[in-house]
Amino acid sequence: MKWLRTTRAFLASLVAAQLSALAPVAAQVYPSRPVTVVVPFAAGGGNDILARLLAQHMGQALGQQFVIENRAGAGGTIGARAVAKAPPDGHTLMVAHSGVFAIAPALYADPGYDPRRDFTPIGLIASYQQILVTHPSLPVRSISDLIALARKRPGKITYATAGVGSGSHVSTELLAMMADIKLTHVPYRGTGALQGDLVGGHVDMAVSTFPSVFGQIRSGLLRTIAVTGEARSSIFPDVPTVAESGVPGYAAVIHYGMVAPAGISRAIADRLNAELRGALGSEDVRARIAEEGGEPLPGTPDQQAKDLAEEETKWGALVRKLGIRAE
Repeated sequence: MKWLRTTRAFLASLVAAQLSALAPVAAQVYPSRPVTVVVPFAAGGGNDILARLLAQHMGQALGQQFVIENRAGAGGTIGARAVAKAPPDGHTLMVAHSGVFAIAPALYADPGYDPRRDFTPIGLIASYQQILVTHPSLPVRSISDLIALARKRPGKITYATAGVGSGSHVSTELLAMMADIKLTHVPYRGTGALQGDLVGGHVDMAVSTFPSVFGQIRSGLLRTIAVTGEARSSIFPDVPTVAESGVPGYAAVIHYGMVAPAGISRAIADRLNAELRGALGSEDVRARIAEEGGEPLPGTPDQQAKDLAEEETKWGALVRKLGIRAE
C-alpha cells in the first residue's frame, strides 16, 4: 500500500502545481465578462455617484463594462448580504461606506454578513467629514456654546438625522457622549426629508454631509458650528473642528471602500486595487471627492482590512453601548 500512498501524494502535488500555474493565467484574463458593482443604496446619492465614476474609469482600464446595480434597503445590509454570497471570482464588487461596514453589523440583530469574514478588501476610496449646523434661532455659535446650553436645558435641544443608525445619528451621539450632554434625537427617512424642518426651525441642529447643506449655509438659512474631522476642511476653512472647539479627541468621518466576496484570488484583488488607485488619481474623480468635502484614501487591500477592523470596533462599540437598534 506504500506505493498507493506515494502515487496519491504525487498526483496531489501535480494537481496543486497545475492550479498554481493557472492562477496567474486566470488573473491575466480577468475580467472575462462585465463586472457588477453593487451600491447598497438608491440611485442618485453620494455613494451611487462615486461608484459610477469609479466604475467608468476601472471599466475602461480593464476592458470590460462595470455595471452599477443598486440594491437598497435595511441600511445597506440587503446589498451587502448579496455581495457576501456572490461567487468569489472578482465579477461582483461593492462600493459602500462605514454605515454598511461598521455600523449596520451592530445595529441589526442579524445583518446577514460579517464585514471582516465575508469580504475581500480591494481598497479604501475616500474619507468624508461632516458638518454640524444649527438653525439661527438656536443661541449658539460654537461647540462650547452648544455644550453650555445643553447642560442648562438637558434633553431640550433636538437634532435631526437621516434615520436610526445613520452616520449623522451615531456621529451626534458620539458628540453627546464625549461632551456629557443630553440631546433629543428626531429621525427622518433620509437626508432630503429633514431639510425642510431644519430650515424651518422645527428641529434645532443636525450633523450633515457637506452637499446636503451647502445652499442653506450660503443663503444664511443655517449656521455652521463645527466640522467633524480631525482637521479643518478646505471647503470651510474658517469653521473649526469639534475637537479644537471643546471636545478633544472627537472625530467622526465616513470611510468609503471597495470590497469583493471573500475568497477571490490575491492576484485579482491586487489588479483591482491597482486600477482603483489609478481611478483615484484621475482629475475628475479627485475633483468630485473634493467637491463633497472628501479626501482620497488610496492604499492597499491590507490597509483597508486594518481600517475595516478599526472602524467596526469604534462604531460597533458605540452602537452597542448606547443600545441603538434598527427600527
